[in-house]
Amino acid sequence: MSVTTAGLEVRSGSRGVRDIVEVVSSMRFSISLLTIICVASVLGTVVKQHEAYNNYVNQFGPFWAQVFDTVGLYTVYSAWWFLLILAFLVLSTSLCIARNTPKIIADLRTLKEGLREQSLGAFHHKAQGEVAEGLEATRSRLTALLASGGWKVKAEVRRDGDLHRGTMIAARKGGANKVGYISAHSAIVLICLGGLSDGDLVVRAEMALQGKSVYPGTGLFSDVGPRHRLSVSTPTYRANLLVAEGSRSGTAVINMQDGVVLQELPFDVELKKFIVDFYASGMPKLFASEIIIHDHETGQAIPATVKVNEPAVHRGVTIYQSSFDDGGSSVTLRASPLAGGKPFDIEGQVGASSAVALPGASAGSKLMLEVTGLRVINVENLGAAGAGATSTDPRKVDLVGSLQQHLGSGAKSTTVKELRNVGPSVSYKLRDASGQAREFNNYMLPVELDGQRVFLAGVRDTPAENFRYLRIPADGDDSTATWLTLRQALADPALREQAVRSYVARAAPADKPQLAEQLLGTARRGLALFAGAEPPTSGTPATGGLQSVGDFVEANVPEAERGRIADVLLRIINGSLFELLNLARAQDGKPRLEPDDKTQAFMTQSVLSLSDSYLYPAPALLELADYKQVQASVFQVARAPGKTAVYLGAGLLIVGVFAMLYIRERRLWIWLQPQHAGTRVTTALSTTRRTLDADAEFERLKQAIFTKESA
Repeated sequence: MSVTTAGLEVRSGSRGVRDIVEVVSSMRFSISLLTIICVASVLGTVVKQHEAYNNYVNQFGPFWAQVFDTVGLYTVYSAWWFLLILAFLVLSTSLCIARNTPKIIADLRTLKEGLREQSLGAFHHKAQGEVAEGLEATRSRLTALLASGGWKVKAEVRRDGDLHRGTMIAARKGGANKVGYISAHSAIVLICLGGLSDGDLVVRAEMALQGKSVYPGTGLFSDVGPRHRLSVSTPTYRANLLVAEGSRSGTAVINMQDGVVLQELPFDVELKKFIVDFYASGMPKLFASEIIIHDHETGQAIPATVKVNEPAVHRGVTIYQSSFDDGGSSVTLRASPLAGGKPFDIEGQVGASSAVALPGASAGSKLMLEVTGLRVINVENLGAAGAGATSTDPRKVDLVGSLQQHLGSGAKSTTVKELRNVGPSVSYKLRDASGQAREFNNYMLPVELDGQRVFLAGVRDTPAENFRYLRIPADGDDSTATWLTLRQALADPALREQAVRSYVARAAPADKPQLAEQLLGTARRGLALFAGAEPPTSGTPATGGLQSVGDFVEANVPEAERGRIADVLLRIINGSLFELLNLARAQDGKPRLEPDDKTQAFMTQSVLSLSDSYLYPAPALLELADYKQVQASVFQVARAPGKTAVYLGAGLLIVGVFAMLYIRERRLWIWLQPQHAGTRVTTALSTTRRTLDADAEFERLKQAIFTKESA
């Protein structure tokens, strides 16, 4: 019996219904559905699932983001069309099994001993000869021979009245090949049923039965009403549970396409301690949570340890270690106004927001400070920056970007890798009154790049961008105080005027007062341009930094002279800034800096940092001054009764595939006819696949049949 690809033929009903049943129950329909599911699964892997819609807009653009959202590519595995395809696959495969299983069972029960002897000549593997034994002796020998070789044997004596025409011996081996068909197709049904029972379909059905709805907003659990909460009797779900150290929770979150639903658990999970260990590359090596499960019904407290791939199970709910997060760490941010003013401290908490008034912001307006993250360990590859890199342009500083250069080819890179923990960092957002926010990421400790110790202050406008880092040179005390002093002094017109006069007094010859007057005007104009106090040309805004100086030179100097004039003007600005810094230090009671190599390197980096600071989109620099870390563990809690069906289906699939691929069904017929001097033997072998192994096996059988040797 060969398994057909045709569908189930219904003899009653209309022609359209019969055609639909035939198509749905056909194997070609099942294979088509399975192919579509495989393609959809690839899309669900490539496109990140359950991300914020704004992320998809940034990635694909408004038009395609809307198109992909309409077809459900952001929630492929819970999309209606995906579940519908799964349901039809279950139906189609079940009909295939129902159609072919009776035929397979009937075929396994018979050895086809009724095959006509004339038909043996039509087989590919066939042989004919005579043996010197009598018919009964030959039959007994061959029956015992085949039975000892694992063949299932049956003999049929054929007569024409009283005349003995001969004996047909039928044998079969490898019948498990057809059992593999039933096993593999049953596995597909079980796996799909298990997936459907453990998916969003059951949760949505439970919501409809209980009159629940999705909660589209945000906020605290206490703000979510009972009609957005599922009871503990929900038969299946997969939700996330975040528990901070020292706290407990019994309410998990089920993420839906249009919001969330809260799932009440039959117990509370208390996190005693979260343990995380890292590799040298900075990747996490171990997640472990020491928890206590507080049962609601019995009040029993059960200690447990949850690790990755080592979950805990209680009342049919499995607790998996999914990830870790911040549990509400407290941070102290030192706010240093860039335009002048005393620094002050801001207390914040990760995940919380507060209104702050930063000097230099719009009059009467406050910015919302949202502390989004605290990372105590930051392992970065500083080899590329330190080995052979000569540029000190702060706009090229991107720690993440240095790693992205190695993506793509698997060839060994010659770039030096230097993994180093650069210390804690804090991420925060500053949101204005219109709701627009920029994200900042500042490191607490200085990092040595290009031979210079610098503080990194990152900013990006959207989550789709990489951070752009401003390099702020560290002074002798490993702080930003000296640079901030110079930055604030630039905003003081009186101090700038003193610095210019001090520079001219040191740089201009005493016997050339006219030259000193010209140098004074140039230095005054150059420093004002750099400080953003004057526009580079009439009718343009005052921006500040090297860009403003460059615009001035381009607008007022002939092209042939621009290089020389720009070089002279930069030397004057550098000298004026050095005098400005010393004047500001004198006001603070600090000694004058010596013009040595160390000071020169500091001033070179300071000029670049000051220039880019005028593009820094915040009126103050917020530095991480202190923190108290509170870690949290992210668990995935799942009640999945369908996993038993999935595991059973996986086992059946392995058995079925191996049976169909590695077990060959063979049928052997031997026709014995009595002769005057012995027995005439005609034999033929049928196999599901013609292979070299089948040829070799038939040769061994022929030798055993005709020479009385073992098979």
